[in-house]
Amino acid sequence: MSGRARTPLARRVHAGAWTIRRVVPSRITALAAATALATLCAALLATSVRGQDAFSAGAAPGTFEVVDVYVESARPLAAWQFELEEADGRMRVVGIEGGEAAPFADAPYYDRDAVDGGTADRIIVANFSLLEPDDLPVGHTRVASVHVRVAAGAAPDYRLRLIAAGTAGGRPIDAEISFDTRNGRRQ
Repeated sequence: MSGRARTPLARRVHAGAWTIRRVVPSRITALAAATALATLCAALLATSVRGQDAFSAGAAPGTFEVVDVYVESARPLAAWQFELEEADGRMRVVGIEGGEAAPFADAPYYDRDAVDGGTADRIIVANFSLLEPDDLPVGHTRVASVHVRVAAGAAPDYRLRLIAAGTAGGRPIDAEISFDTRNGRRQ
């Protein structure tokens, strides 16, 4: 016997494995291997086709646009939150900058990791100010500029939704949201 003593259970497992290998015909083993290989190939093909979006390495180059986002309110605007996406996923957010009014001049809050990683095909952006109501903007105010890369082809179909707007003290207010693109397209 070799240097290792086998327990009765280990001998049974070894004998059972040898029996299965001897009893199962090689055709079944070959068929099972071919089925497993075909399944693996189909899964890889489906993954690679699904991964080929408008921003894949072989895709036609897109263009860059700036989407200026405006909030309009009759009351002083202290806080806002919006969601921007493109209906068919043909947009990647590449950067965000602040608005024109002093309270929102700094870059707003957003998922910086998604933008830096190039995976932000939709974005939620928000900002707030603790200034006094007299120092807050009223009326039509650009609150942010979203820089996007748009896939080649049809014009983008941006979807913009105001999630929240508030005035000093965190009180909700009625407001409207709109956007312009630097190429002159308006919603």
